[in-house]
Amino acid sequence: MHRRLRGRIAAAALTVLAGAGTLSACGDDGGDDKSGAPIQLKLGYFPNITHATALVGVQKGIFAKHLGTAPKTATFNAGPAAVEALFSGAIDATFVGPNPSINAWSKSHGKAVHIISGAASGGVSLVVKPGINGVKDLKGKKIATPQLGNTQDVAVRYWLKKNGLSANKDGSGDVKIVPQENAQTLQTFQQGTIDGAWVPEPFASRLVLEGKGKKLLDEKSLWPGGKFVITNLIVSQTFEKKHPDVVKKLLQGVVESTDFLTQHPDEAKPVINDALTKLSGKPLKPDVLDSAFKEIEFTTDPVASSLTQGAQHAEEIGLLAKTDLNGIYQLGPLNEVLKASGKAEVSDK
Repeated sequence: MHRRLRGRIAAAALTVLAGAGTLSACGDDGGDDKSGAPIQLKLGYFPNITHATALVGVQKGIFAKHLGTAPKTATFNAGPAAVEALFSGAIDATFVGPNPSINAWSKSHGKAVHIISGAASGGVSLVVKPGINGVKDLKGKKIATPQLGNTQDVAVRYWLKKNGLSANKDGSGDVKIVPQENAQTLQTFQQGTIDGAWVPEPFASRLVLEGKGKKLLDEKSLWPGGKFVITNLIVSQTFEKKHPDVVKKLLQGVVESTDFLTQHPDEAKPVINDALTKLSGKPLKPDVLDSAFKEIEFTTDPVASSLTQGAQHAEEIGLLAKTDLNGIYQLGPLNEVLKASGKAEVSDK
């Protein structure tokens, strides 16, 4: 990405963070700065239900409880922008999809980030106009994704290629892929400027229930056991090395937030809706929230095998150079937290 564009993204992220207060100075190690105050983690996430771990962790104060202070937060539409903010130092950690995590690892030659936890599996669908009944009907159509190179963008391009249809980065080919912000997709779908979208929840459910579209494909059907990582948590290696205690405290918050989502779903839904309302100014309708929530499995398991396969897909469609992913996971701290909580450890295989 060009330096000028990186600068714009970093500046935008810093603007969001500035609204939460002045950035804190970092100490030499541990969880406190030199004054003895807790380090204030700068955390990124998306206003999506696939990022519900972050939504409830922030909204319910779970992260603040474990970190000793509320994190400064920044929200993003798609992974590439979040990764650039992390590269710039505007954030220290972010919930993000697998493909941007891979790209961050690849671009930095394994020096910038680690994946330290999973967050969600599933919750992605291709929703189309009612007259589209199969993949062959997509020829000549326009399909939206959140951003070029993000997880859904890679998934749809790879799926189309496997079904004999081209979708080139420049917009040419049998199917035109239209990267756009998720918040725009319902409007463009209703206006007829796009014919469908490969998007995460709650946007997939909104396209069906509010946009009168139909689900052509649930991405779960493409993965063994219906499990694939849609959201994981990455951290800056610089921050990780400087503040390992803060990272562990964040992971304690992630585990507690995941427990809340899985053990108390009826209580979790209004918390998620309140968080989304604060971010977007508008709550989700109950039927959309219910539909979206049931499509996602909230888990700290990063489903590592699906990330590896996703990298191969990105390589095949020319969106990623061949990349050695050995070392991308740093799950030791998470497994320490899980073990201390009496839970099963997770694997990087």
